[in-house]
Amino acid sequence: MLEEALNHLVRGIVDNPDDVSVSERSQRRGQCLDVRVHPDDMGRVIGRAGRTASSLRTVMTALNHGRGVRIDFLDVAER
Repeated sequence: MLEEALNHLVRGIVDNPDDVSVSERSQRRGQCLDVRVHPDDMGRVIGRAGRTASSLRTVMTALNHGRGVRIDFLDVAER
């Protein structure tokens, strides 16, 4: 559910929504979501001073019933 919600939010922000992919992985310290976007859209998902990224993390934490979720933003060139 978190993957789908984050995917929907990020696709609404970027100019290249077809390049957006979200994958989930479990870590020792909890859940992590990897968001891959087109390199030209990286600035859009991070935002000025990281405000957009911070807002996305806040929404995901709320959807996860207050448990923190790590979100890593990567461009599609990084594999």
